[in-house]
Amino acid sequence: MTTRAGGYEYLTDLAVLQALVGVREGRRLYRGSLLSVLQTPCPGPNANVKLFAAQELVKRALREDLSQRSVLNSPSVVRDLLCAMLATKEHEVFVVLFLDAQHALVATEEMFRGTLTQTSVYPREVVKAALKHNSAAVILAHNHPSGFAEPSRADEYLTQTLKSALSLVDVRVLDHIVVAGHKSVSFAERGLL
Repeated sequence: MTTRAGGYEYLTDLAVLQALVGVREGRRLYRGSLLSVLQTPCPGPNANVKLFAAQELVKRALREDLSQRSVLNSPSVVRDLLCAMLATKEHEVFVVLFLDAQHALVATEEMFRGTLTQTSVYPREVVKAALKHNSAAVILAHNHPSGFAEPSRADEYLTQTLKSALSLVDVRVLDHIVVAGHKSVSFAERGLL
């Protein structure tokens, strides 16, 4: 398979995957959707290292993009990053995106890890991390491994608790995003902030 520089956008999903991991491995992995390929939770003994390196490159490129401009101008990139970070997790994970005064990304941090159905989140630790990163604002996020992205009452209560705690140190909560696979729900869009 040959293609001119920058010509990968014209290839099929399978052809791009084959260019990355080889024809045989591409056929083995591809089942009609790239989502199933990218949702592999972690490299096993037979996993292709190039695929996991590509996944990491995508996450890093999204972080870099968000660090160079306001996240308010790129909500789809924020969701893409969070889906890339959380979609394959088999347990709940709570992540915070720390933003500067211009709302550019300063850091991402996986703050808490839980079980299949819940995570304990400690507001004190979130406030400490926000101060450590000298954040002016944050975006909260966590996943629902169940595949159901709707926020629970506990999620809403947690968001209000964190919003109150962070406001004491002049840090705004811009959003809380719940990720379930490659679906996501924004608290800000739902008017839950």
